[in-house]
Amino acid sequence: MSFVKSATILLFLIAIGHSSAAQTQSPNEFLPHKIGEAFTPHHMLVDYMYHVAETNDNVLISEYGRTNQARPLLHLVISTQENIDNIDKIRKNNLFRAGLPEGESFPEYDDITLVWLSFSVHGNEAAGSESSMPVLYELVTGEDSKIKEWLENTVVLFDPSINPDGYSRYTHWNRNVAEKGKNTGVEDREHYEPWPGGRVNHYLFDLNRDWAWQTQVESQQRMKIYNQWLPHVHVDFHEMGSNSPYYFAPAAAPYHDYITDWQGEFQTAIGKNHAKYFDDEGWLYFTREVFDLFYPSYGDTYPTFNGAIGMTYEQGGGPRAGRAIDMDNGEVLSLHDRVQHHYTTAISTIEISSLNADKLIEEFKAFYAKEAPGRYKSYIIKNTNEDKIKALADLLTLQGIKYGWAASGKGGTAYSYMEGANAQYEIGEGDLIVNTDQPKKTLIQVLLDPSSVLEDSLTYDITAWALPYAYGLPAYASTSLTSFDTLRRADSMGQPMNDEFYAIILKWNSLEAAEIVGNLHEADVTMRLSTLPFSINNESFDRNSVIITKADNKDMASELLEKLKQAGANQDDYAVVKTGFSQSGADLGSSKMELIKAPKAVVLSGEATRANSFGQVWHYFEQVIDYPLTVVDAERFGRLDLDKFNVLVMTDGFYSFSEDDREKIQDWVRDGGKLISVGYANRVFADKDGFGLKTYATDEEESEAKKEREEQELVDRFHEYEGAERRRIVNNVPGAIYEVKMDETNPLSYGIGGTYYSLKTGGLNYRPLKNAYNVGVIQDDAMTVGFIGSSIKESLKGSVDFAVERKGSGHMIYMIDNPLFRGFWKEGQLLFSNALFLVW
Repeated sequence: MSFVKSATILLFLIAIGHSSAAQTQSPNEFLPHKIGEAFTPHHMLVDYMYHVAETNDNVLISEYGRTNQARPLLHLVISTQENIDNIDKIRKNNLFRAGLPEGESFPEYDDITLVWLSFSVHGNEAAGSESSMPVLYELVTGEDSKIKEWLENTVVLFDPSINPDGYSRYTHWNRNVAEKGKNTGVEDREHYEPWPGGRVNHYLFDLNRDWAWQTQVESQQRMKIYNQWLPHVHVDFHEMGSNSPYYFAPAAAPYHDYITDWQGEFQTAIGKNHAKYFDDEGWLYFTREVFDLFYPSYGDTYPTFNGAIGMTYEQGGGPRAGRAIDMDNGEVLSLHDRVQHHYTTAISTIEISSLNADKLIEEFKAFYAKEAPGRYKSYIIKNTNEDKIKALADLLTLQGIKYGWAASGKGGTAYSYMEGANAQYEIGEGDLIVNTDQPKKTLIQVLLDPSSVLEDSLTYDITAWALPYAYGLPAYASTSLTSFDTLRRADSMGQPMNDEFYAIILKWNSLEAAEIVGNLHEADVTMRLSTLPFSINNESFDRNSVIITKADNKDMASELLEKLKQAGANQDDYAVVKTGFSQSGADLGSSKMELIKAPKAVVLSGEATRANSFGQVWHYFEQVIDYPLTVVDAERFGRLDLDKFNVLVMTDGFYSFSEDDREKIQDWVRDGGKLISVGYANRVFADKDGFGLKTYATDEEESEAKKEREEQELVDRFHEYEGAERRRIVNNVPGAIYEVKMDETNPLSYGIGGTYYSLKTGGLNYRPLKNAYNVGVIQDDAMTVGFIGSSIKESLKGSVDFAVERKGSGHMIYMIDNPLFRGFWKEGQLLFSNALFLVW
């Protein structure tokens, strides 16, 4: 009997008592409902995992962390009793295979492969977590399959719910609205999940895009334990549209250039094994379409760049499917079906991995033993900003990537990220050097290469992500390894505490400065911003300096240094001066030293906003700068008393604001308010009376564009049906890096300088504004990295990316690109901080 048919018996007939283990209950026996009849709340899922672990000595369970809502994140290890008894030796031996110093050789376990199964990273794709229970039950009790034999050379690592907060949001909602019977009609409310949906975590981030960046607490905690194991096979269980057949490996093109031939070949072997069982049951499936292996922060690509066979499995269903739904082909897709399909591919993955254990292990060793696959062997990141370079180093540490701080070293010729061509460089003290003569060499090149080879422009996600651009640091990529003398870095000791000063001058050049200023605002410290460079006592200060004087803070003058320390500042962040008289530039009492208001921010959320975009703003306030905000649904905007706030943030979304709503915003801005409008929120104001944001600079330009569109439509009439998708990509920019020329004298640019590298994820564009500050503009010859459709690239020339329009005593800040995208573009977070704290 095949394990698929065995699964059918176990999954759907076990309720009448056909349990193969006296102590371990099946999911149907343990839960108050049968699998597939209702969605299982997360706490019941957790209880079942512990039940199985407690009744089986060959199952280990641990809590590797907690979510933002304090739900447990679980890690299970399943194998034979002998393997479990020696599990730490097996784990360390695998790290030894990878050449990692944390490893230790135990050659007697060289024949054991590691398979990691991850369920429901998107919480409303709940069939994954539902299927984790029967999969686990079969692994510990199955008698009709060869699982016991497979586990002799296989350790199964198991995460039943990667996103417990999203999974709970979806399952509790469904249980609240589901009717007694299963209403399969697509009109029923069970098939219309409300905003923000369970796909995302607490902060509404897509955890499947966060593996490399680790901005979220779930990812940070998961990657610690992932790097303690480094599995040979990793599977990410998903769902998609309810009318779609099942998708499994092999993945679609494009494959990243550094994926090995073996990794591609074994994807095909796994796919054929799945197909054998799906063919037997007559289930529909497809492969090699849509889901590619390029963007490095997925649950399939990130493991791949760490030596695994990384795969996404997609079952039709998702949040629209509920417990059962009518399909276009006249069939009904049930939760039973979805669970059974995921169950099948999970068990099939373990089977094919066990049967190919020797080859998996051999190729895993080869992956880590081989030379770095790419052109560049060394990366020199210039220490132009201590806080920024430390933040980048911290991310590399999370990845298990080794690096060094240079005390001195020779320069040479290498590829300059900022110039987009080879250039001369010199190694300076404190520069960060990353060489590829270490185990994580492939991951290093994936994350740090200036650009990646894109074999097919029909890609699923962003196409550029090089970390020096994201952190705003000049860098060079060298084709040879770089030698250098290592700098011993000392911890900051802090400046001596004394009251002999006139003012404190805080450097504004990083996110850390934004957090410090935010903390000082909360401590009611009055601050000023210098809009001109100046010097005092032969010490020069940039125009982006924050000034704290005793005169502005008389009631706390003796406490200012202590408050600065409590706000998080160290000796590298500030200087003290004993006079306000400047040798050059403005004196500290000048009107050029403008008062900085404390932001009182309200952020719009709800159905009108994109959940990810709102979540990025929410996460920025609470987790990046730890500053208070008020959240109001956009649907309540008409009743919102804006006078209680001085900052309004409209995140990316599709707002249906009326003329009265726009007039309300204009009046509030004129009275001193500040609007920060991000992405598609700008369409509320574009081409509307009273606002400077325009799609076309002149009527003639608009007429010319209309004429070009009409001419193109005449040509398009004769295109063949085949190839339509490829023709459309001329108007697509899935995610590319754009060089943006910045007005470095404007507070919106402070700490960034004259160039900002923006991650552009859409073709939205406007002409430079009249009677406003066009702070960030895309030049005709702007350097780009990644794929941009030819038509979009042409239309973006000369467009404005960031602008500040003054209205009365307030400001409209237009951010065409989202600087907070996915929370990993650190220079973008600084740009947003400038808008929040400095533009007044």
